[in-house]
Amino acid sequence: MALKLKDRHNVIISEDEAAELAEQGWSSADLHVHTLFSYDVLPAPSLHPEALYKKAKKIGMGFVTFTDHDSMRAHQVLGEMDGLVTGVEMRIKDMELVGHTVHVNVYDLNEEEFSELDAIRTDEGDLRAFVDYLRRKGLPFTYNHPFWFEPDERPNLRAIPEIVKLFPVVEYNMHRIERKNELAMVMAKRYDKGLVAVTDTHSGMIGKVYTLAKGDTFREYFRNIAEGRSRIVASDLTMQDLIDEVNAWIDLIFNLDVAKLDISNFSTGFSNLDRLVRTLASDRLRGCPRVYRRLERLTYRVSNSGIPASLYLRMENSIVPQIEDFMMARLL
Repeated sequence: MALKLKDRHNVIISEDEAAELAEQGWSSADLHVHTLFSYDVLPAPSLHPEALYKKAKKIGMGFVTFTDHDSMRAHQVLGEMDGLVTGVEMRIKDMELVGHTVHVNVYDLNEEEFSELDAIRTDEGDLRAFVDYLRRKGLPFTYNHPFWFEPDERPNLRAIPEIVKLFPVVEYNMHRIERKNELAMVMAKRYDKGLVAVTDTHSGMIGKVYTLAKGDTFREYFRNIAEGRSRIVASDLTMQDLIDEVNAWIDLIFNLDVAKLDISNFSTGFSNLDRLVRTLASDRLRGCPRVYRRLERLTYRVSNSGIPASLYLRMENSIVPQIEDFMMARLL
């Protein structure tokens, strides 16, 4: 394959190298984290923003942000805390320029700015106007997982390089397979964009990957990332990662206190999976403890078999040849 990033290992560093940079005053952050205020996150106590904030600070994150889907509720709950930076993941579908939904993380914004951005994305559906607003306000923002697409949408690959040109920073996403992340890096290199490594966690794995840069303030930190003065501790989606993720979800589902928690608004975007989650968390099943625990063991067994993980990886890989063919024609 001709599309390679020659200096990949100058960007991606080890945990030991990251520790050395931290001793030299570099800050770290996982810039894509979901809390229970995202519609596709289970309302478990361990996924409350306060619990995730404490976890992030305990493992040494210099800055902490939460990027729930089209919501700043986590930051409304937390208020001001040491190293906490407001954030949100916003979805915008520009039918004229793009044709599929683009996910954008915006940081260090206030409620008024969020409301105005929300109006642009919902009323206008204009990505250029959205980005123009961000630039006028001087807000940090990133292009999330360029090669992940909504389940019911047909991607317009031709638009992706044009989108990258609009953004200062592109994501290296732990929940994407290695080849998709390599291609994201190729585009970041090609168009001189910054790169961040993020977990995009929906199950509390905050800080498993992260980005390092100098900066006493978040704006300084982000500016150094955008200008290429940063390093990432990164990993790609593997079979074991997926098994661990599914097992984490199983643990959350079977330990939900459904008497206190409402999952009626929970949605992964996959109707069959949503029905399964609601069935497993139902009072009716919980009323039969022996059956319930047997079902829990069976669910873990299916997960550990790797079957769900392999099916997901097959789906992730299915579009890669198409992406590679387009990228070679577009970028070479």
